[in-house]
Amino acid sequence: VMRAASLLAKGRTRRADVDRGLAAHLCGCTGWQTVYEAIDAAASGRVTASRTDLDAAARRAELEGGGRQRVGLDVPLGGGGFADDVAPRDALVAVPCPQGTVADAVDAAGMRWVVAESLAEARAEAGMVQGRRTTIDERPPLPPPELPPGGVRLATGWVEPAYLEPDASWCEPGGEPSTPLANGGAFGGKESSPVPAAARALADRLGRTVRVVFSREDVVRFGPKRPPIGAAAVYQRDGVDVRGRVAEGGANAFAAAVTPYRLEIRDQWESVPVAGPPVATDLRAVGIAELAVLVEGALDEAGADRAGLVADDRAAGVLLDSCAAVPGGARAGARAHLDGAGGLERVEVRVAAGDALDEIVLRSYAIGAAHMALGWVLSEGIAVDPDTGEVHDLTIRSFGVIRAKDTPVIDVAVVADDGAPRPRSSDAVFAAVAGAAWNAVTRAEGARPEAFPARETRAARRLRR
Repeated sequence: VMRAASLLAKGRTRRADVDRGLAAHLCGCTGWQTVYEAIDAAASGRVTASRTDLDAAARRAELEGGGRQRVGLDVPLGGGGFADDVAPRDALVAVPCPQGTVADAVDAAGMRWVVAESLAEARAEAGMVQGRRTTIDERPPLPPPELPPGGVRLATGWVEPAYLEPDASWCEPGGEPSTPLANGGAFGGKESSPVPAAARALADRLGRTVRVVFSREDVVRFGPKRPPIGAAAVYQRDGVDVRGRVAEGGANAFAAAVTPYRLEIRDQWESVPVAGPPVATDLRAVGIAELAVLVEGALDEAGADRAGLVADDRAAGVLLDSCAAVPGGARAGARAHLDGAGGLERVEVRVAAGDALDEIVLRSYAIGAAHMALGWVLSEGIAVDPDTGEVHDLTIRSFGVIRAKDTPVIDVAVVADDGAPRPRSSDAVFAAVAGAAWNAVTRAEGARPEAFPARETRAARRLRR
């Protein structure tokens, strides 16, 4: 918002100006396109008094984000209610303690904490070291199994959710800790955060209000990641056979996955201990996207007729080059367009989500999900030591999030879909776009990339030009 205001005040709103203005920022949820559109609308005078139903907009945001959401003009002005914005300034501050380095650290919520009168003092006592970007290449920790005849295989690595506000909570003695989720779901990355339990335990023990704060480096070290997989899939007429391994803690994600096709998904997963950061199954489209990508790859490899396989009218209405479904009935389809040099040029998305409630919010979530899916397939990853599990990439710039100027055009069509509002349609968009991108890159390269991120493809190289 501040960058846009500066550009508008200076009259620098050509695309090249906005590209340069946004170069200092990274965003994992907007998909950037809506930001460009908003700046363009303000510059051209097309902004009028909003007739948006804010309650309906907030309800759609809650259905997509999976947590409390409030939509209003005060939110971008600081009124979103994020935990560390509303904490008392005279509270003690607790930060994670490096293992075994501070003698008077306090145990709480399964971690050790350094507690001090201020954030600066706590970080100084903890010996916080500035995050860094490693020169070590990231690599999937689980190799895929042997390639089945006529099938596909895929290995995925560690991906940082990269949500906006690092985990934070505060609590008075005997009170209830503030939620780190606040006005947003962090793509599920804070569902299992230790900071509320730590804030309560420390406040009760020390008899004072305590703020518990993660730095960005703490989020990367201790926050949950998408479970890496190594898997293979093959289309066998009446179904798709999937077998693979998944990092321990991630296997139950596949039980909730559904398919928009008249196919039996016969999947077998082995849970494997892997050295690395914790994993979580409530991150955006976990399990849903992995299975959808493997199914789409297997169908593409077999030259199957997707139109003849869709299971319902909603799937038929959104089908493009790929299709995905989520529990609750939402469906999405996608098509990835590459230019003559093999780079991503445009992504088409269709989404059926029941009553849209607010198409601006629904479209925005779909664009953001498409952006994140492209990053998962092509560019995002962090290096993790395979022996110790230590995370080496600790800066925002090292995560591989696609920059504003490199994001392709994302066209979203919200199709008519009678019935109640359906949740998590943006998860379906994520899965559909990931499947479409993997298959499109395969056709452009003449060979299927067997690992995400597919950094060595022409499409990926274009993202970091």
